[in-house]
Amino acid sequence: MGQRNRSHLVPKSATPPSNRFADRHIGPNHSARAFMLGMLGYTSLDDLIDDAVPSEIRLSGFDGLRLPASRSEQQILDALRNLAQRNHTRIQMIGLGYYDTITPAVLRRNMLESPAWYTAYTPYQPEISQGRLEALLMFQTVVEELTGLPVAGASLLDEATAVMEAVLLMRRANRIDRSNRVIIDSDCLPQTLNIVRGRAAAVGIDVLVTDLPREIPESIWQGGAFGIVAQLPGASGAVRDLAPVTAAAHDRGALVTVAADLLSLTLLRPPGEFGADIAVGSAQRFGVPMFFGGPHAAFMAVRSGLERMLPGRLVGVSVDAAGQPAYRLALQTREQHIRREKATSNICTAQALLANVAAMYAVYHGPQGLRDIASRVHQLAATLAESLRAEGYAVVNEVFFDTLLVRVPGAARGLVDAAERAGVNIRLVDADHLGIACDETTSEETLRILLTVFQADRLCRPSDTALPAAVARDTEFMTQPVFHAYRSESAMLRFLRELSDKDLALDRSMIPLGSCTMKLNATVEMEPISWREFASLHPYAPASQTTGYRQLVDELSSWLCEITGYDRISLQPNAGSQGELAGLLAIKAYHESRGDHARTLCLIPQSAHGTNAASAALAGMEVRVVATADDGSIDLDDLRTKLASDGQSVAAIMLTYPSTHGVFEEGVTLVCDMVHAAGGQVYIDGANMNALIGLAKPGQFGGDVSHLNLHKTFCIPHGGGGPGVGPVAVRAHLAPFLPGDPLSSDEQTQPAIAAARYGSAGILPIAWAYLALMGPDGLREATETAVLSANYVAASLAEHYPVLYTGPGGLVAHECILDLRELTKETGVTAEDVAKRLIDYGFHAPTLSFPVNGTLMVEPTESENLAELDRFIEAMVAIRGEIADVAAGRWAVADSPLRNAPHTAEQLTADTWELRYSRHEAAYPVAGLRRTKYWPPVRRIDGVRGDRNLVCSCPAPEMFVATTEEGAR
Repeated sequence: MGQRNRSHLVPKSATPPSNRFADRHIGPNHSARAFMLGMLGYTSLDDLIDDAVPSEIRLSGFDGLRLPASRSEQQILDALRNLAQRNHTRIQMIGLGYYDTITPAVLRRNMLESPAWYTAYTPYQPEISQGRLEALLMFQTVVEELTGLPVAGASLLDEATAVMEAVLLMRRANRIDRSNRVIIDSDCLPQTLNIVRGRAAAVGIDVLVTDLPREIPESIWQGGAFGIVAQLPGASGAVRDLAPVTAAAHDRGALVTVAADLLSLTLLRPPGEFGADIAVGSAQRFGVPMFFGGPHAAFMAVRSGLERMLPGRLVGVSVDAAGQPAYRLALQTREQHIRREKATSNICTAQALLANVAAMYAVYHGPQGLRDIASRVHQLAATLAESLRAEGYAVVNEVFFDTLLVRVPGAARGLVDAAERAGVNIRLVDADHLGIACDETTSEETLRILLTVFQADRLCRPSDTALPAAVARDTEFMTQPVFHAYRSESAMLRFLRELSDKDLALDRSMIPLGSCTMKLNATVEMEPISWREFASLHPYAPASQTTGYRQLVDELSSWLCEITGYDRISLQPNAGSQGELAGLLAIKAYHESRGDHARTLCLIPQSAHGTNAASAALAGMEVRVVATADDGSIDLDDLRTKLASDGQSVAAIMLTYPSTHGVFEEGVTLVCDMVHAAGGQVYIDGANMNALIGLAKPGQFGGDVSHLNLHKTFCIPHGGGGPGVGPVAVRAHLAPFLPGDPLSSDEQTQPAIAAARYGSAGILPIAWAYLALMGPDGLREATETAVLSANYVAASLAEHYPVLYTGPGGLVAHECILDLRELTKETGVTAEDVAKRLIDYGFHAPTLSFPVNGTLMVEPTESENLAELDRFIEAMVAIRGEIADVAAGRWAVADSPLRNAPHTAEQLTADTWELRYSRHEAAYPVAGLRRTKYWPPVRRIDGVRGDRNLVCSCPAPEMFVATTEEGAR
């Protein structure tokens, strides 16, 4: 189609800019929308929506969104400041896996708050993700070095769920003990015990929680065990020599997981050195604020032989087409989309942004800096212990790192309250014990304040704070050059810029990913999350200190219920996949509460997200696939057949609406009615809510439960692969089965789905601000514009690439699928070739080969203006011309700019150029690129080689020396 001259089509009196936030969030202005509608043959947006969205699900004109009217940016900042001031920050010494930390300002401003880092998508297109992949490789290396295990993943969701992932890994990896029993030390974190109990029960794993003494009694082994989980240090603060426990477990054929504190491992003997198979934990205290519970990057490291079973993502090193080292996601990347119900994990969103912050914290401080921080923390804890002992208090554990368990018979409650009045939060363990945890921010003045609570008047410094040899670390770590090169702020600042310059994020161009909704993350929405009153709250702080946050949670919850048409919502799930699991567990618990234990079948359309099937498997359900009709909708005849034969076993059907094929299916209410008539529940995946808000409510047109992706529809940024928030919303009958309190030990209550009650609470102000800024009219306008933009792109490209599926009136929803399969048959040019060539045009590719292999799924979102939409259309049309050149024989596909894309500056400036096309055709295929050009840092990456030759850590020092010597020669 090319860049079109439309000066004669745009009214001269364009609407002037206003301070209405919706006009800044929504890209196409009124005149642009009028042009786009005219191109589609419509005179109004209402007419387009009437044709696109089935009337059976539409809200009536009198049944719009009952939400507060939109407010200005300054009003929202003032409102959030008022909420923040209702939170009361204290010196946090509760511990239990959450610690205050100091985020270096250079990292906070230039990474955590930088759109170059937080607006990037998951690095599935590695050539344009080299910066964040390199940072994630550093995260993996830090974890590997500190745990003493050779392979680590690129982050998980939180420590408690990471332990459950380790339990599942131990079960599938154990070839000796095939029992369904795992033994967990009672000194594990209470939130971990809660989550493991609930998740394990869903998949038939028996959990034995017990004290793990040095010599494990024979009685514990009766019945077998595929694995053991221990905590280092324990929840009580105890540091034990776990080598005997590990050896005993291995003698019995059990695998061993150690949940470890990452900072403590700079001083403590790492799990890999005493034989642990798996280490998990949280990287939160590496510069990531507590955020009232999250987001925080969890980690998992494994011994050799288990690396191909790792859940989530693993960054590996391969080479590009020029033989240069290049980073990519390896092995299990999106494995749930391939293996579906056979997947071993449903994790899709991880915590990449927070993992990168933790990695850069390690780079900034280096090994000696980390050791100094840990030593100081330990010395302060030892000083506090000595001071309390001098006053006659009993410190229970002789060996500890940062946390003390103090015995105060009958006085614990009073002392905890007195400490709170003095401005310090400590942990109430029981009536006779309290816990006190030191961290990076603890000072001697903190200890003096605390000692006044215990009526002690002096600090007593211990003569010796050395840890016993059996538990002390005596090996070096993080010897790689990267951890020694960036001590000054200027060096660190330039390193962060160097990394981000390699990547393509929303601050450079649109990211037209179907099903992932990469839209504007407004700066005003992001600003408050760094405020101390939001960032420095402990998730287990007393409720009286968090009234502002809880008001924000209540308001956001009520708004989301209004938008979806459901009665109750839990914000606890910290990823969309976890929201899916929480919703399915609620359905399962509901059926069981009615004595309907036979309902274990989950029906899932063939086109569904792969996480749907993986989540169903992890909920203990059997997956049955429902076929797709020729028009891309659910095959109703196949559904009827399955309900007729298996109706008594059906627990639920999982639908995505609009469908994953990008259309509004007209029969969705009929599908819901059919499943309800069979006694099942209807789960509507909320991944595509960007096409529904203000137009339809899944809780009203047949859904019983839905999860939402706040990191898609509600403007929380993807962060290069996380954080995410996946709230689960339900109708009233499922409300009792929503995720419970993670600190509850009552096995009769619903278990938690994440370690903190409100999950990744630290980023909830973003979604709250978005909804408050847009208001009901702005939200509906955004939805309508998203549908308009998708149809504009589809219509503009239809003569060049067939649109695979359309819905009512030949229209699509908020995304469309471009079908390249026939072109591939005719020319050999693949969808991947087009994806890589788009990099040369300055674009991230649309979703590649999902949900249909050999296609591209495009979602432009409402945030992209007409000029950017046309720039993308121009690129796709130009690429179609290059495909035509292959078909015409101008060049073979192997010699074409498509197969050789992307092209680097180094390649284009080399002395020799032997390709059939010119350098200019490679780098500047359209004129607009002369003004601004993104240069990919590497050429196309060899994925197969990266999987066969797995390298997943930073280069060793000797490699660096060898490279330097070669350069000198």
